[in-house]
Amino acid sequence: MKTKAVRIYGKKDLRLEEFELPELEEDEILMEIISDSVCMSTYKEALQGEDHQRVNEDIKEHPIIVGHECAGIIRKVGAKWKDKYRENDTYTIQPALNIEGSMGAIGYSFEYCGGTAAMIKIPSIVMEKNCLLPFDSGNGFFQASLAEPMSCIIGAFHSMYHSERGIYHHEMGIVEGGKSALLASCGPMGLGAIGYMLNCDRRPSLLVVTDIDEARLERAEQIFSAEYAKERGVEIHYVNTAKVENDVETLRALTGGTGFDDVSVYAPIPAVIETADKILGFDGCLNFFAGPVDPNLSATFNFFNVHYKMTHLVGSSGGNTDDMRECLKMAGEGTLDPSVMVTHVGGMNSAIDTILNLPKIPGGKKLVYVNIDMEMTAIDDFEEKGKTDERFACLHEITKVNNGLWCKEAEDYVLENFKGEDVSC
Repeated sequence: MKTKAVRIYGKKDLRLEEFELPELEEDEILMEIISDSVCMSTYKEALQGEDHQRVNEDIKEHPIIVGHECAGIIRKVGAKWKDKYRENDTYTIQPALNIEGSMGAIGYSFEYCGGTAAMIKIPSIVMEKNCLLPFDSGNGFFQASLAEPMSCIIGAFHSMYHSERGIYHHEMGIVEGGKSALLASCGPMGLGAIGYMLNCDRRPSLLVVTDIDEARLERAEQIFSAEYAKERGVEIHYVNTAKVENDVETLRALTGGTGFDDVSVYAPIPAVIETADKILGFDGCLNFFAGPVDPNLSATFNFFNVHYKMTHLVGSSGGNTDDMRECLKMAGEGTLDPSVMVTHVGGMNSAIDTILNLPKIPGGKKLVYVNIDMEMTAIDDFEEKGKTDERFACLHEITKVNNGLWCKEAEDYVLENFKGEDVSC
């Protein structure tokens, strides 16, 4: 069977090509991929090639399929897994396999298994690690593709902790009913974090969201309004820290001067990290979520407060399988909408340019549907492109009634209309 995929052969050497998949082994599963969202980690992988810690050294001879935020349909099940998995069921993959003694992961380490492909062979280790996860496609394949990045956000909040003086026990998670801040957090991952904090089972009573981009702040407030938050028992404030004289005083004032229980940093910028440290309250937890490129990134941290006020720091860079299951469950129930992260949509023909230029493309998540031809297009540009292409006009009408967000109806439309010439709204 032939498949089409984007494979990496070396540094910045990505190729979209058609090739033969080997025969399915009895311990493998054949899966048709529908959607894959592009991660900044894939951009870093493309830059580093075989020097990346997760990528095999022999990719020039045995290229691997990139992409790890995928969702699709099982098409054939090897004999070993016949009793557990069924053909035509829909699944997503937890890419971090946590193989002992190995950094191997989907999208980095496997020749025939990755997200940016039409058909893949899922190796036995994925099933053995229970990393093949079912989902209800009734809300769209894109929501399952976004379960992996959302799981990183969820895992970050689960990794935060608190304790009482003199008691050697950590209470995991953010403080329920506490005071939380998300700094530099109106990008795609930050929007996902806002959505989760307003809908999870450990909601804060106060949530402060900061950014320095007024347009991004306005968009976040449009999606997650004060009324929306209040309905969920949360008082929310949006602050443009570029427009205040003293960001620390401004943010602490919103807590009545006590400081925050939980502060998350969504940009690898020393000044933001130092602000986060200064606004922590007693037993405050700072989560450094932003993955830096600079291996020497550093910032000052108040160790007087570490000693006397029990402030502390955690870092998290990914979620686990339980975090993905939580996301899939919440999305299936309609209590979490990962679509707030998506700003661009395209076909597999746009994947290479999107990956290699990801930092230069504004907006949030870039969503790839692997079986269509479509240039990577911002949702905000649908109306303008619709003046010359009726299909984009239809997409604009669909997304306009959904608050400008991607949705199942829009997904169904591109899957139906971007393969041929027929156009129907």
